[in-house]
Amino acid sequence: MQVDDARELLGFSSDSHPTPSQIKAAYRRKAWESHPDRFPAHEKSHAESKFKSISEAYSCLQAGTRLERSDHATYARVVRTGVPRVYGGRSNRALVMAPFFLLIFGTVALGGLNASRAYKRQKEAYPSHNPFLP
Repeated sequence: MQVDDARELLGFSSDSHPTPSQIKAAYRRKAWESHPDRFPAHEKSHAESKFKSISEAYSCLQAGTRLERSDHATYARVVRTGVPRVYGGRSNRALVMAPFFLLIFGTVALGGLNASRAYKRQKEAYPSHNPFLP
């Protein structure tokens, strides 16, 4: 679908440059008006085709606005922070910290396991007759 056709289908003029929030609002309005579940059975096929074209127009315009904005925004994010983040996403701090957490947890768990094995071996090798000692 062409960008101009998509703009007109969602109710914008062909020379306008709507923001992503305007595109989303127009899509929701048009989708509500033409959703197939709101029509009787004999009009459902026409409503489905119109709903599909509106969805296609929305995805076309969203992809276009992402491409227009992403070149400069990604460059600015990389220059400012040194690491590009996913468009619209948050930093993946938990994802970065997960391997370190697993390393620390594994070390503590295995260290405790080895210590308990060593304690059992020592207890078997040198049994205590003192009732107050374990």
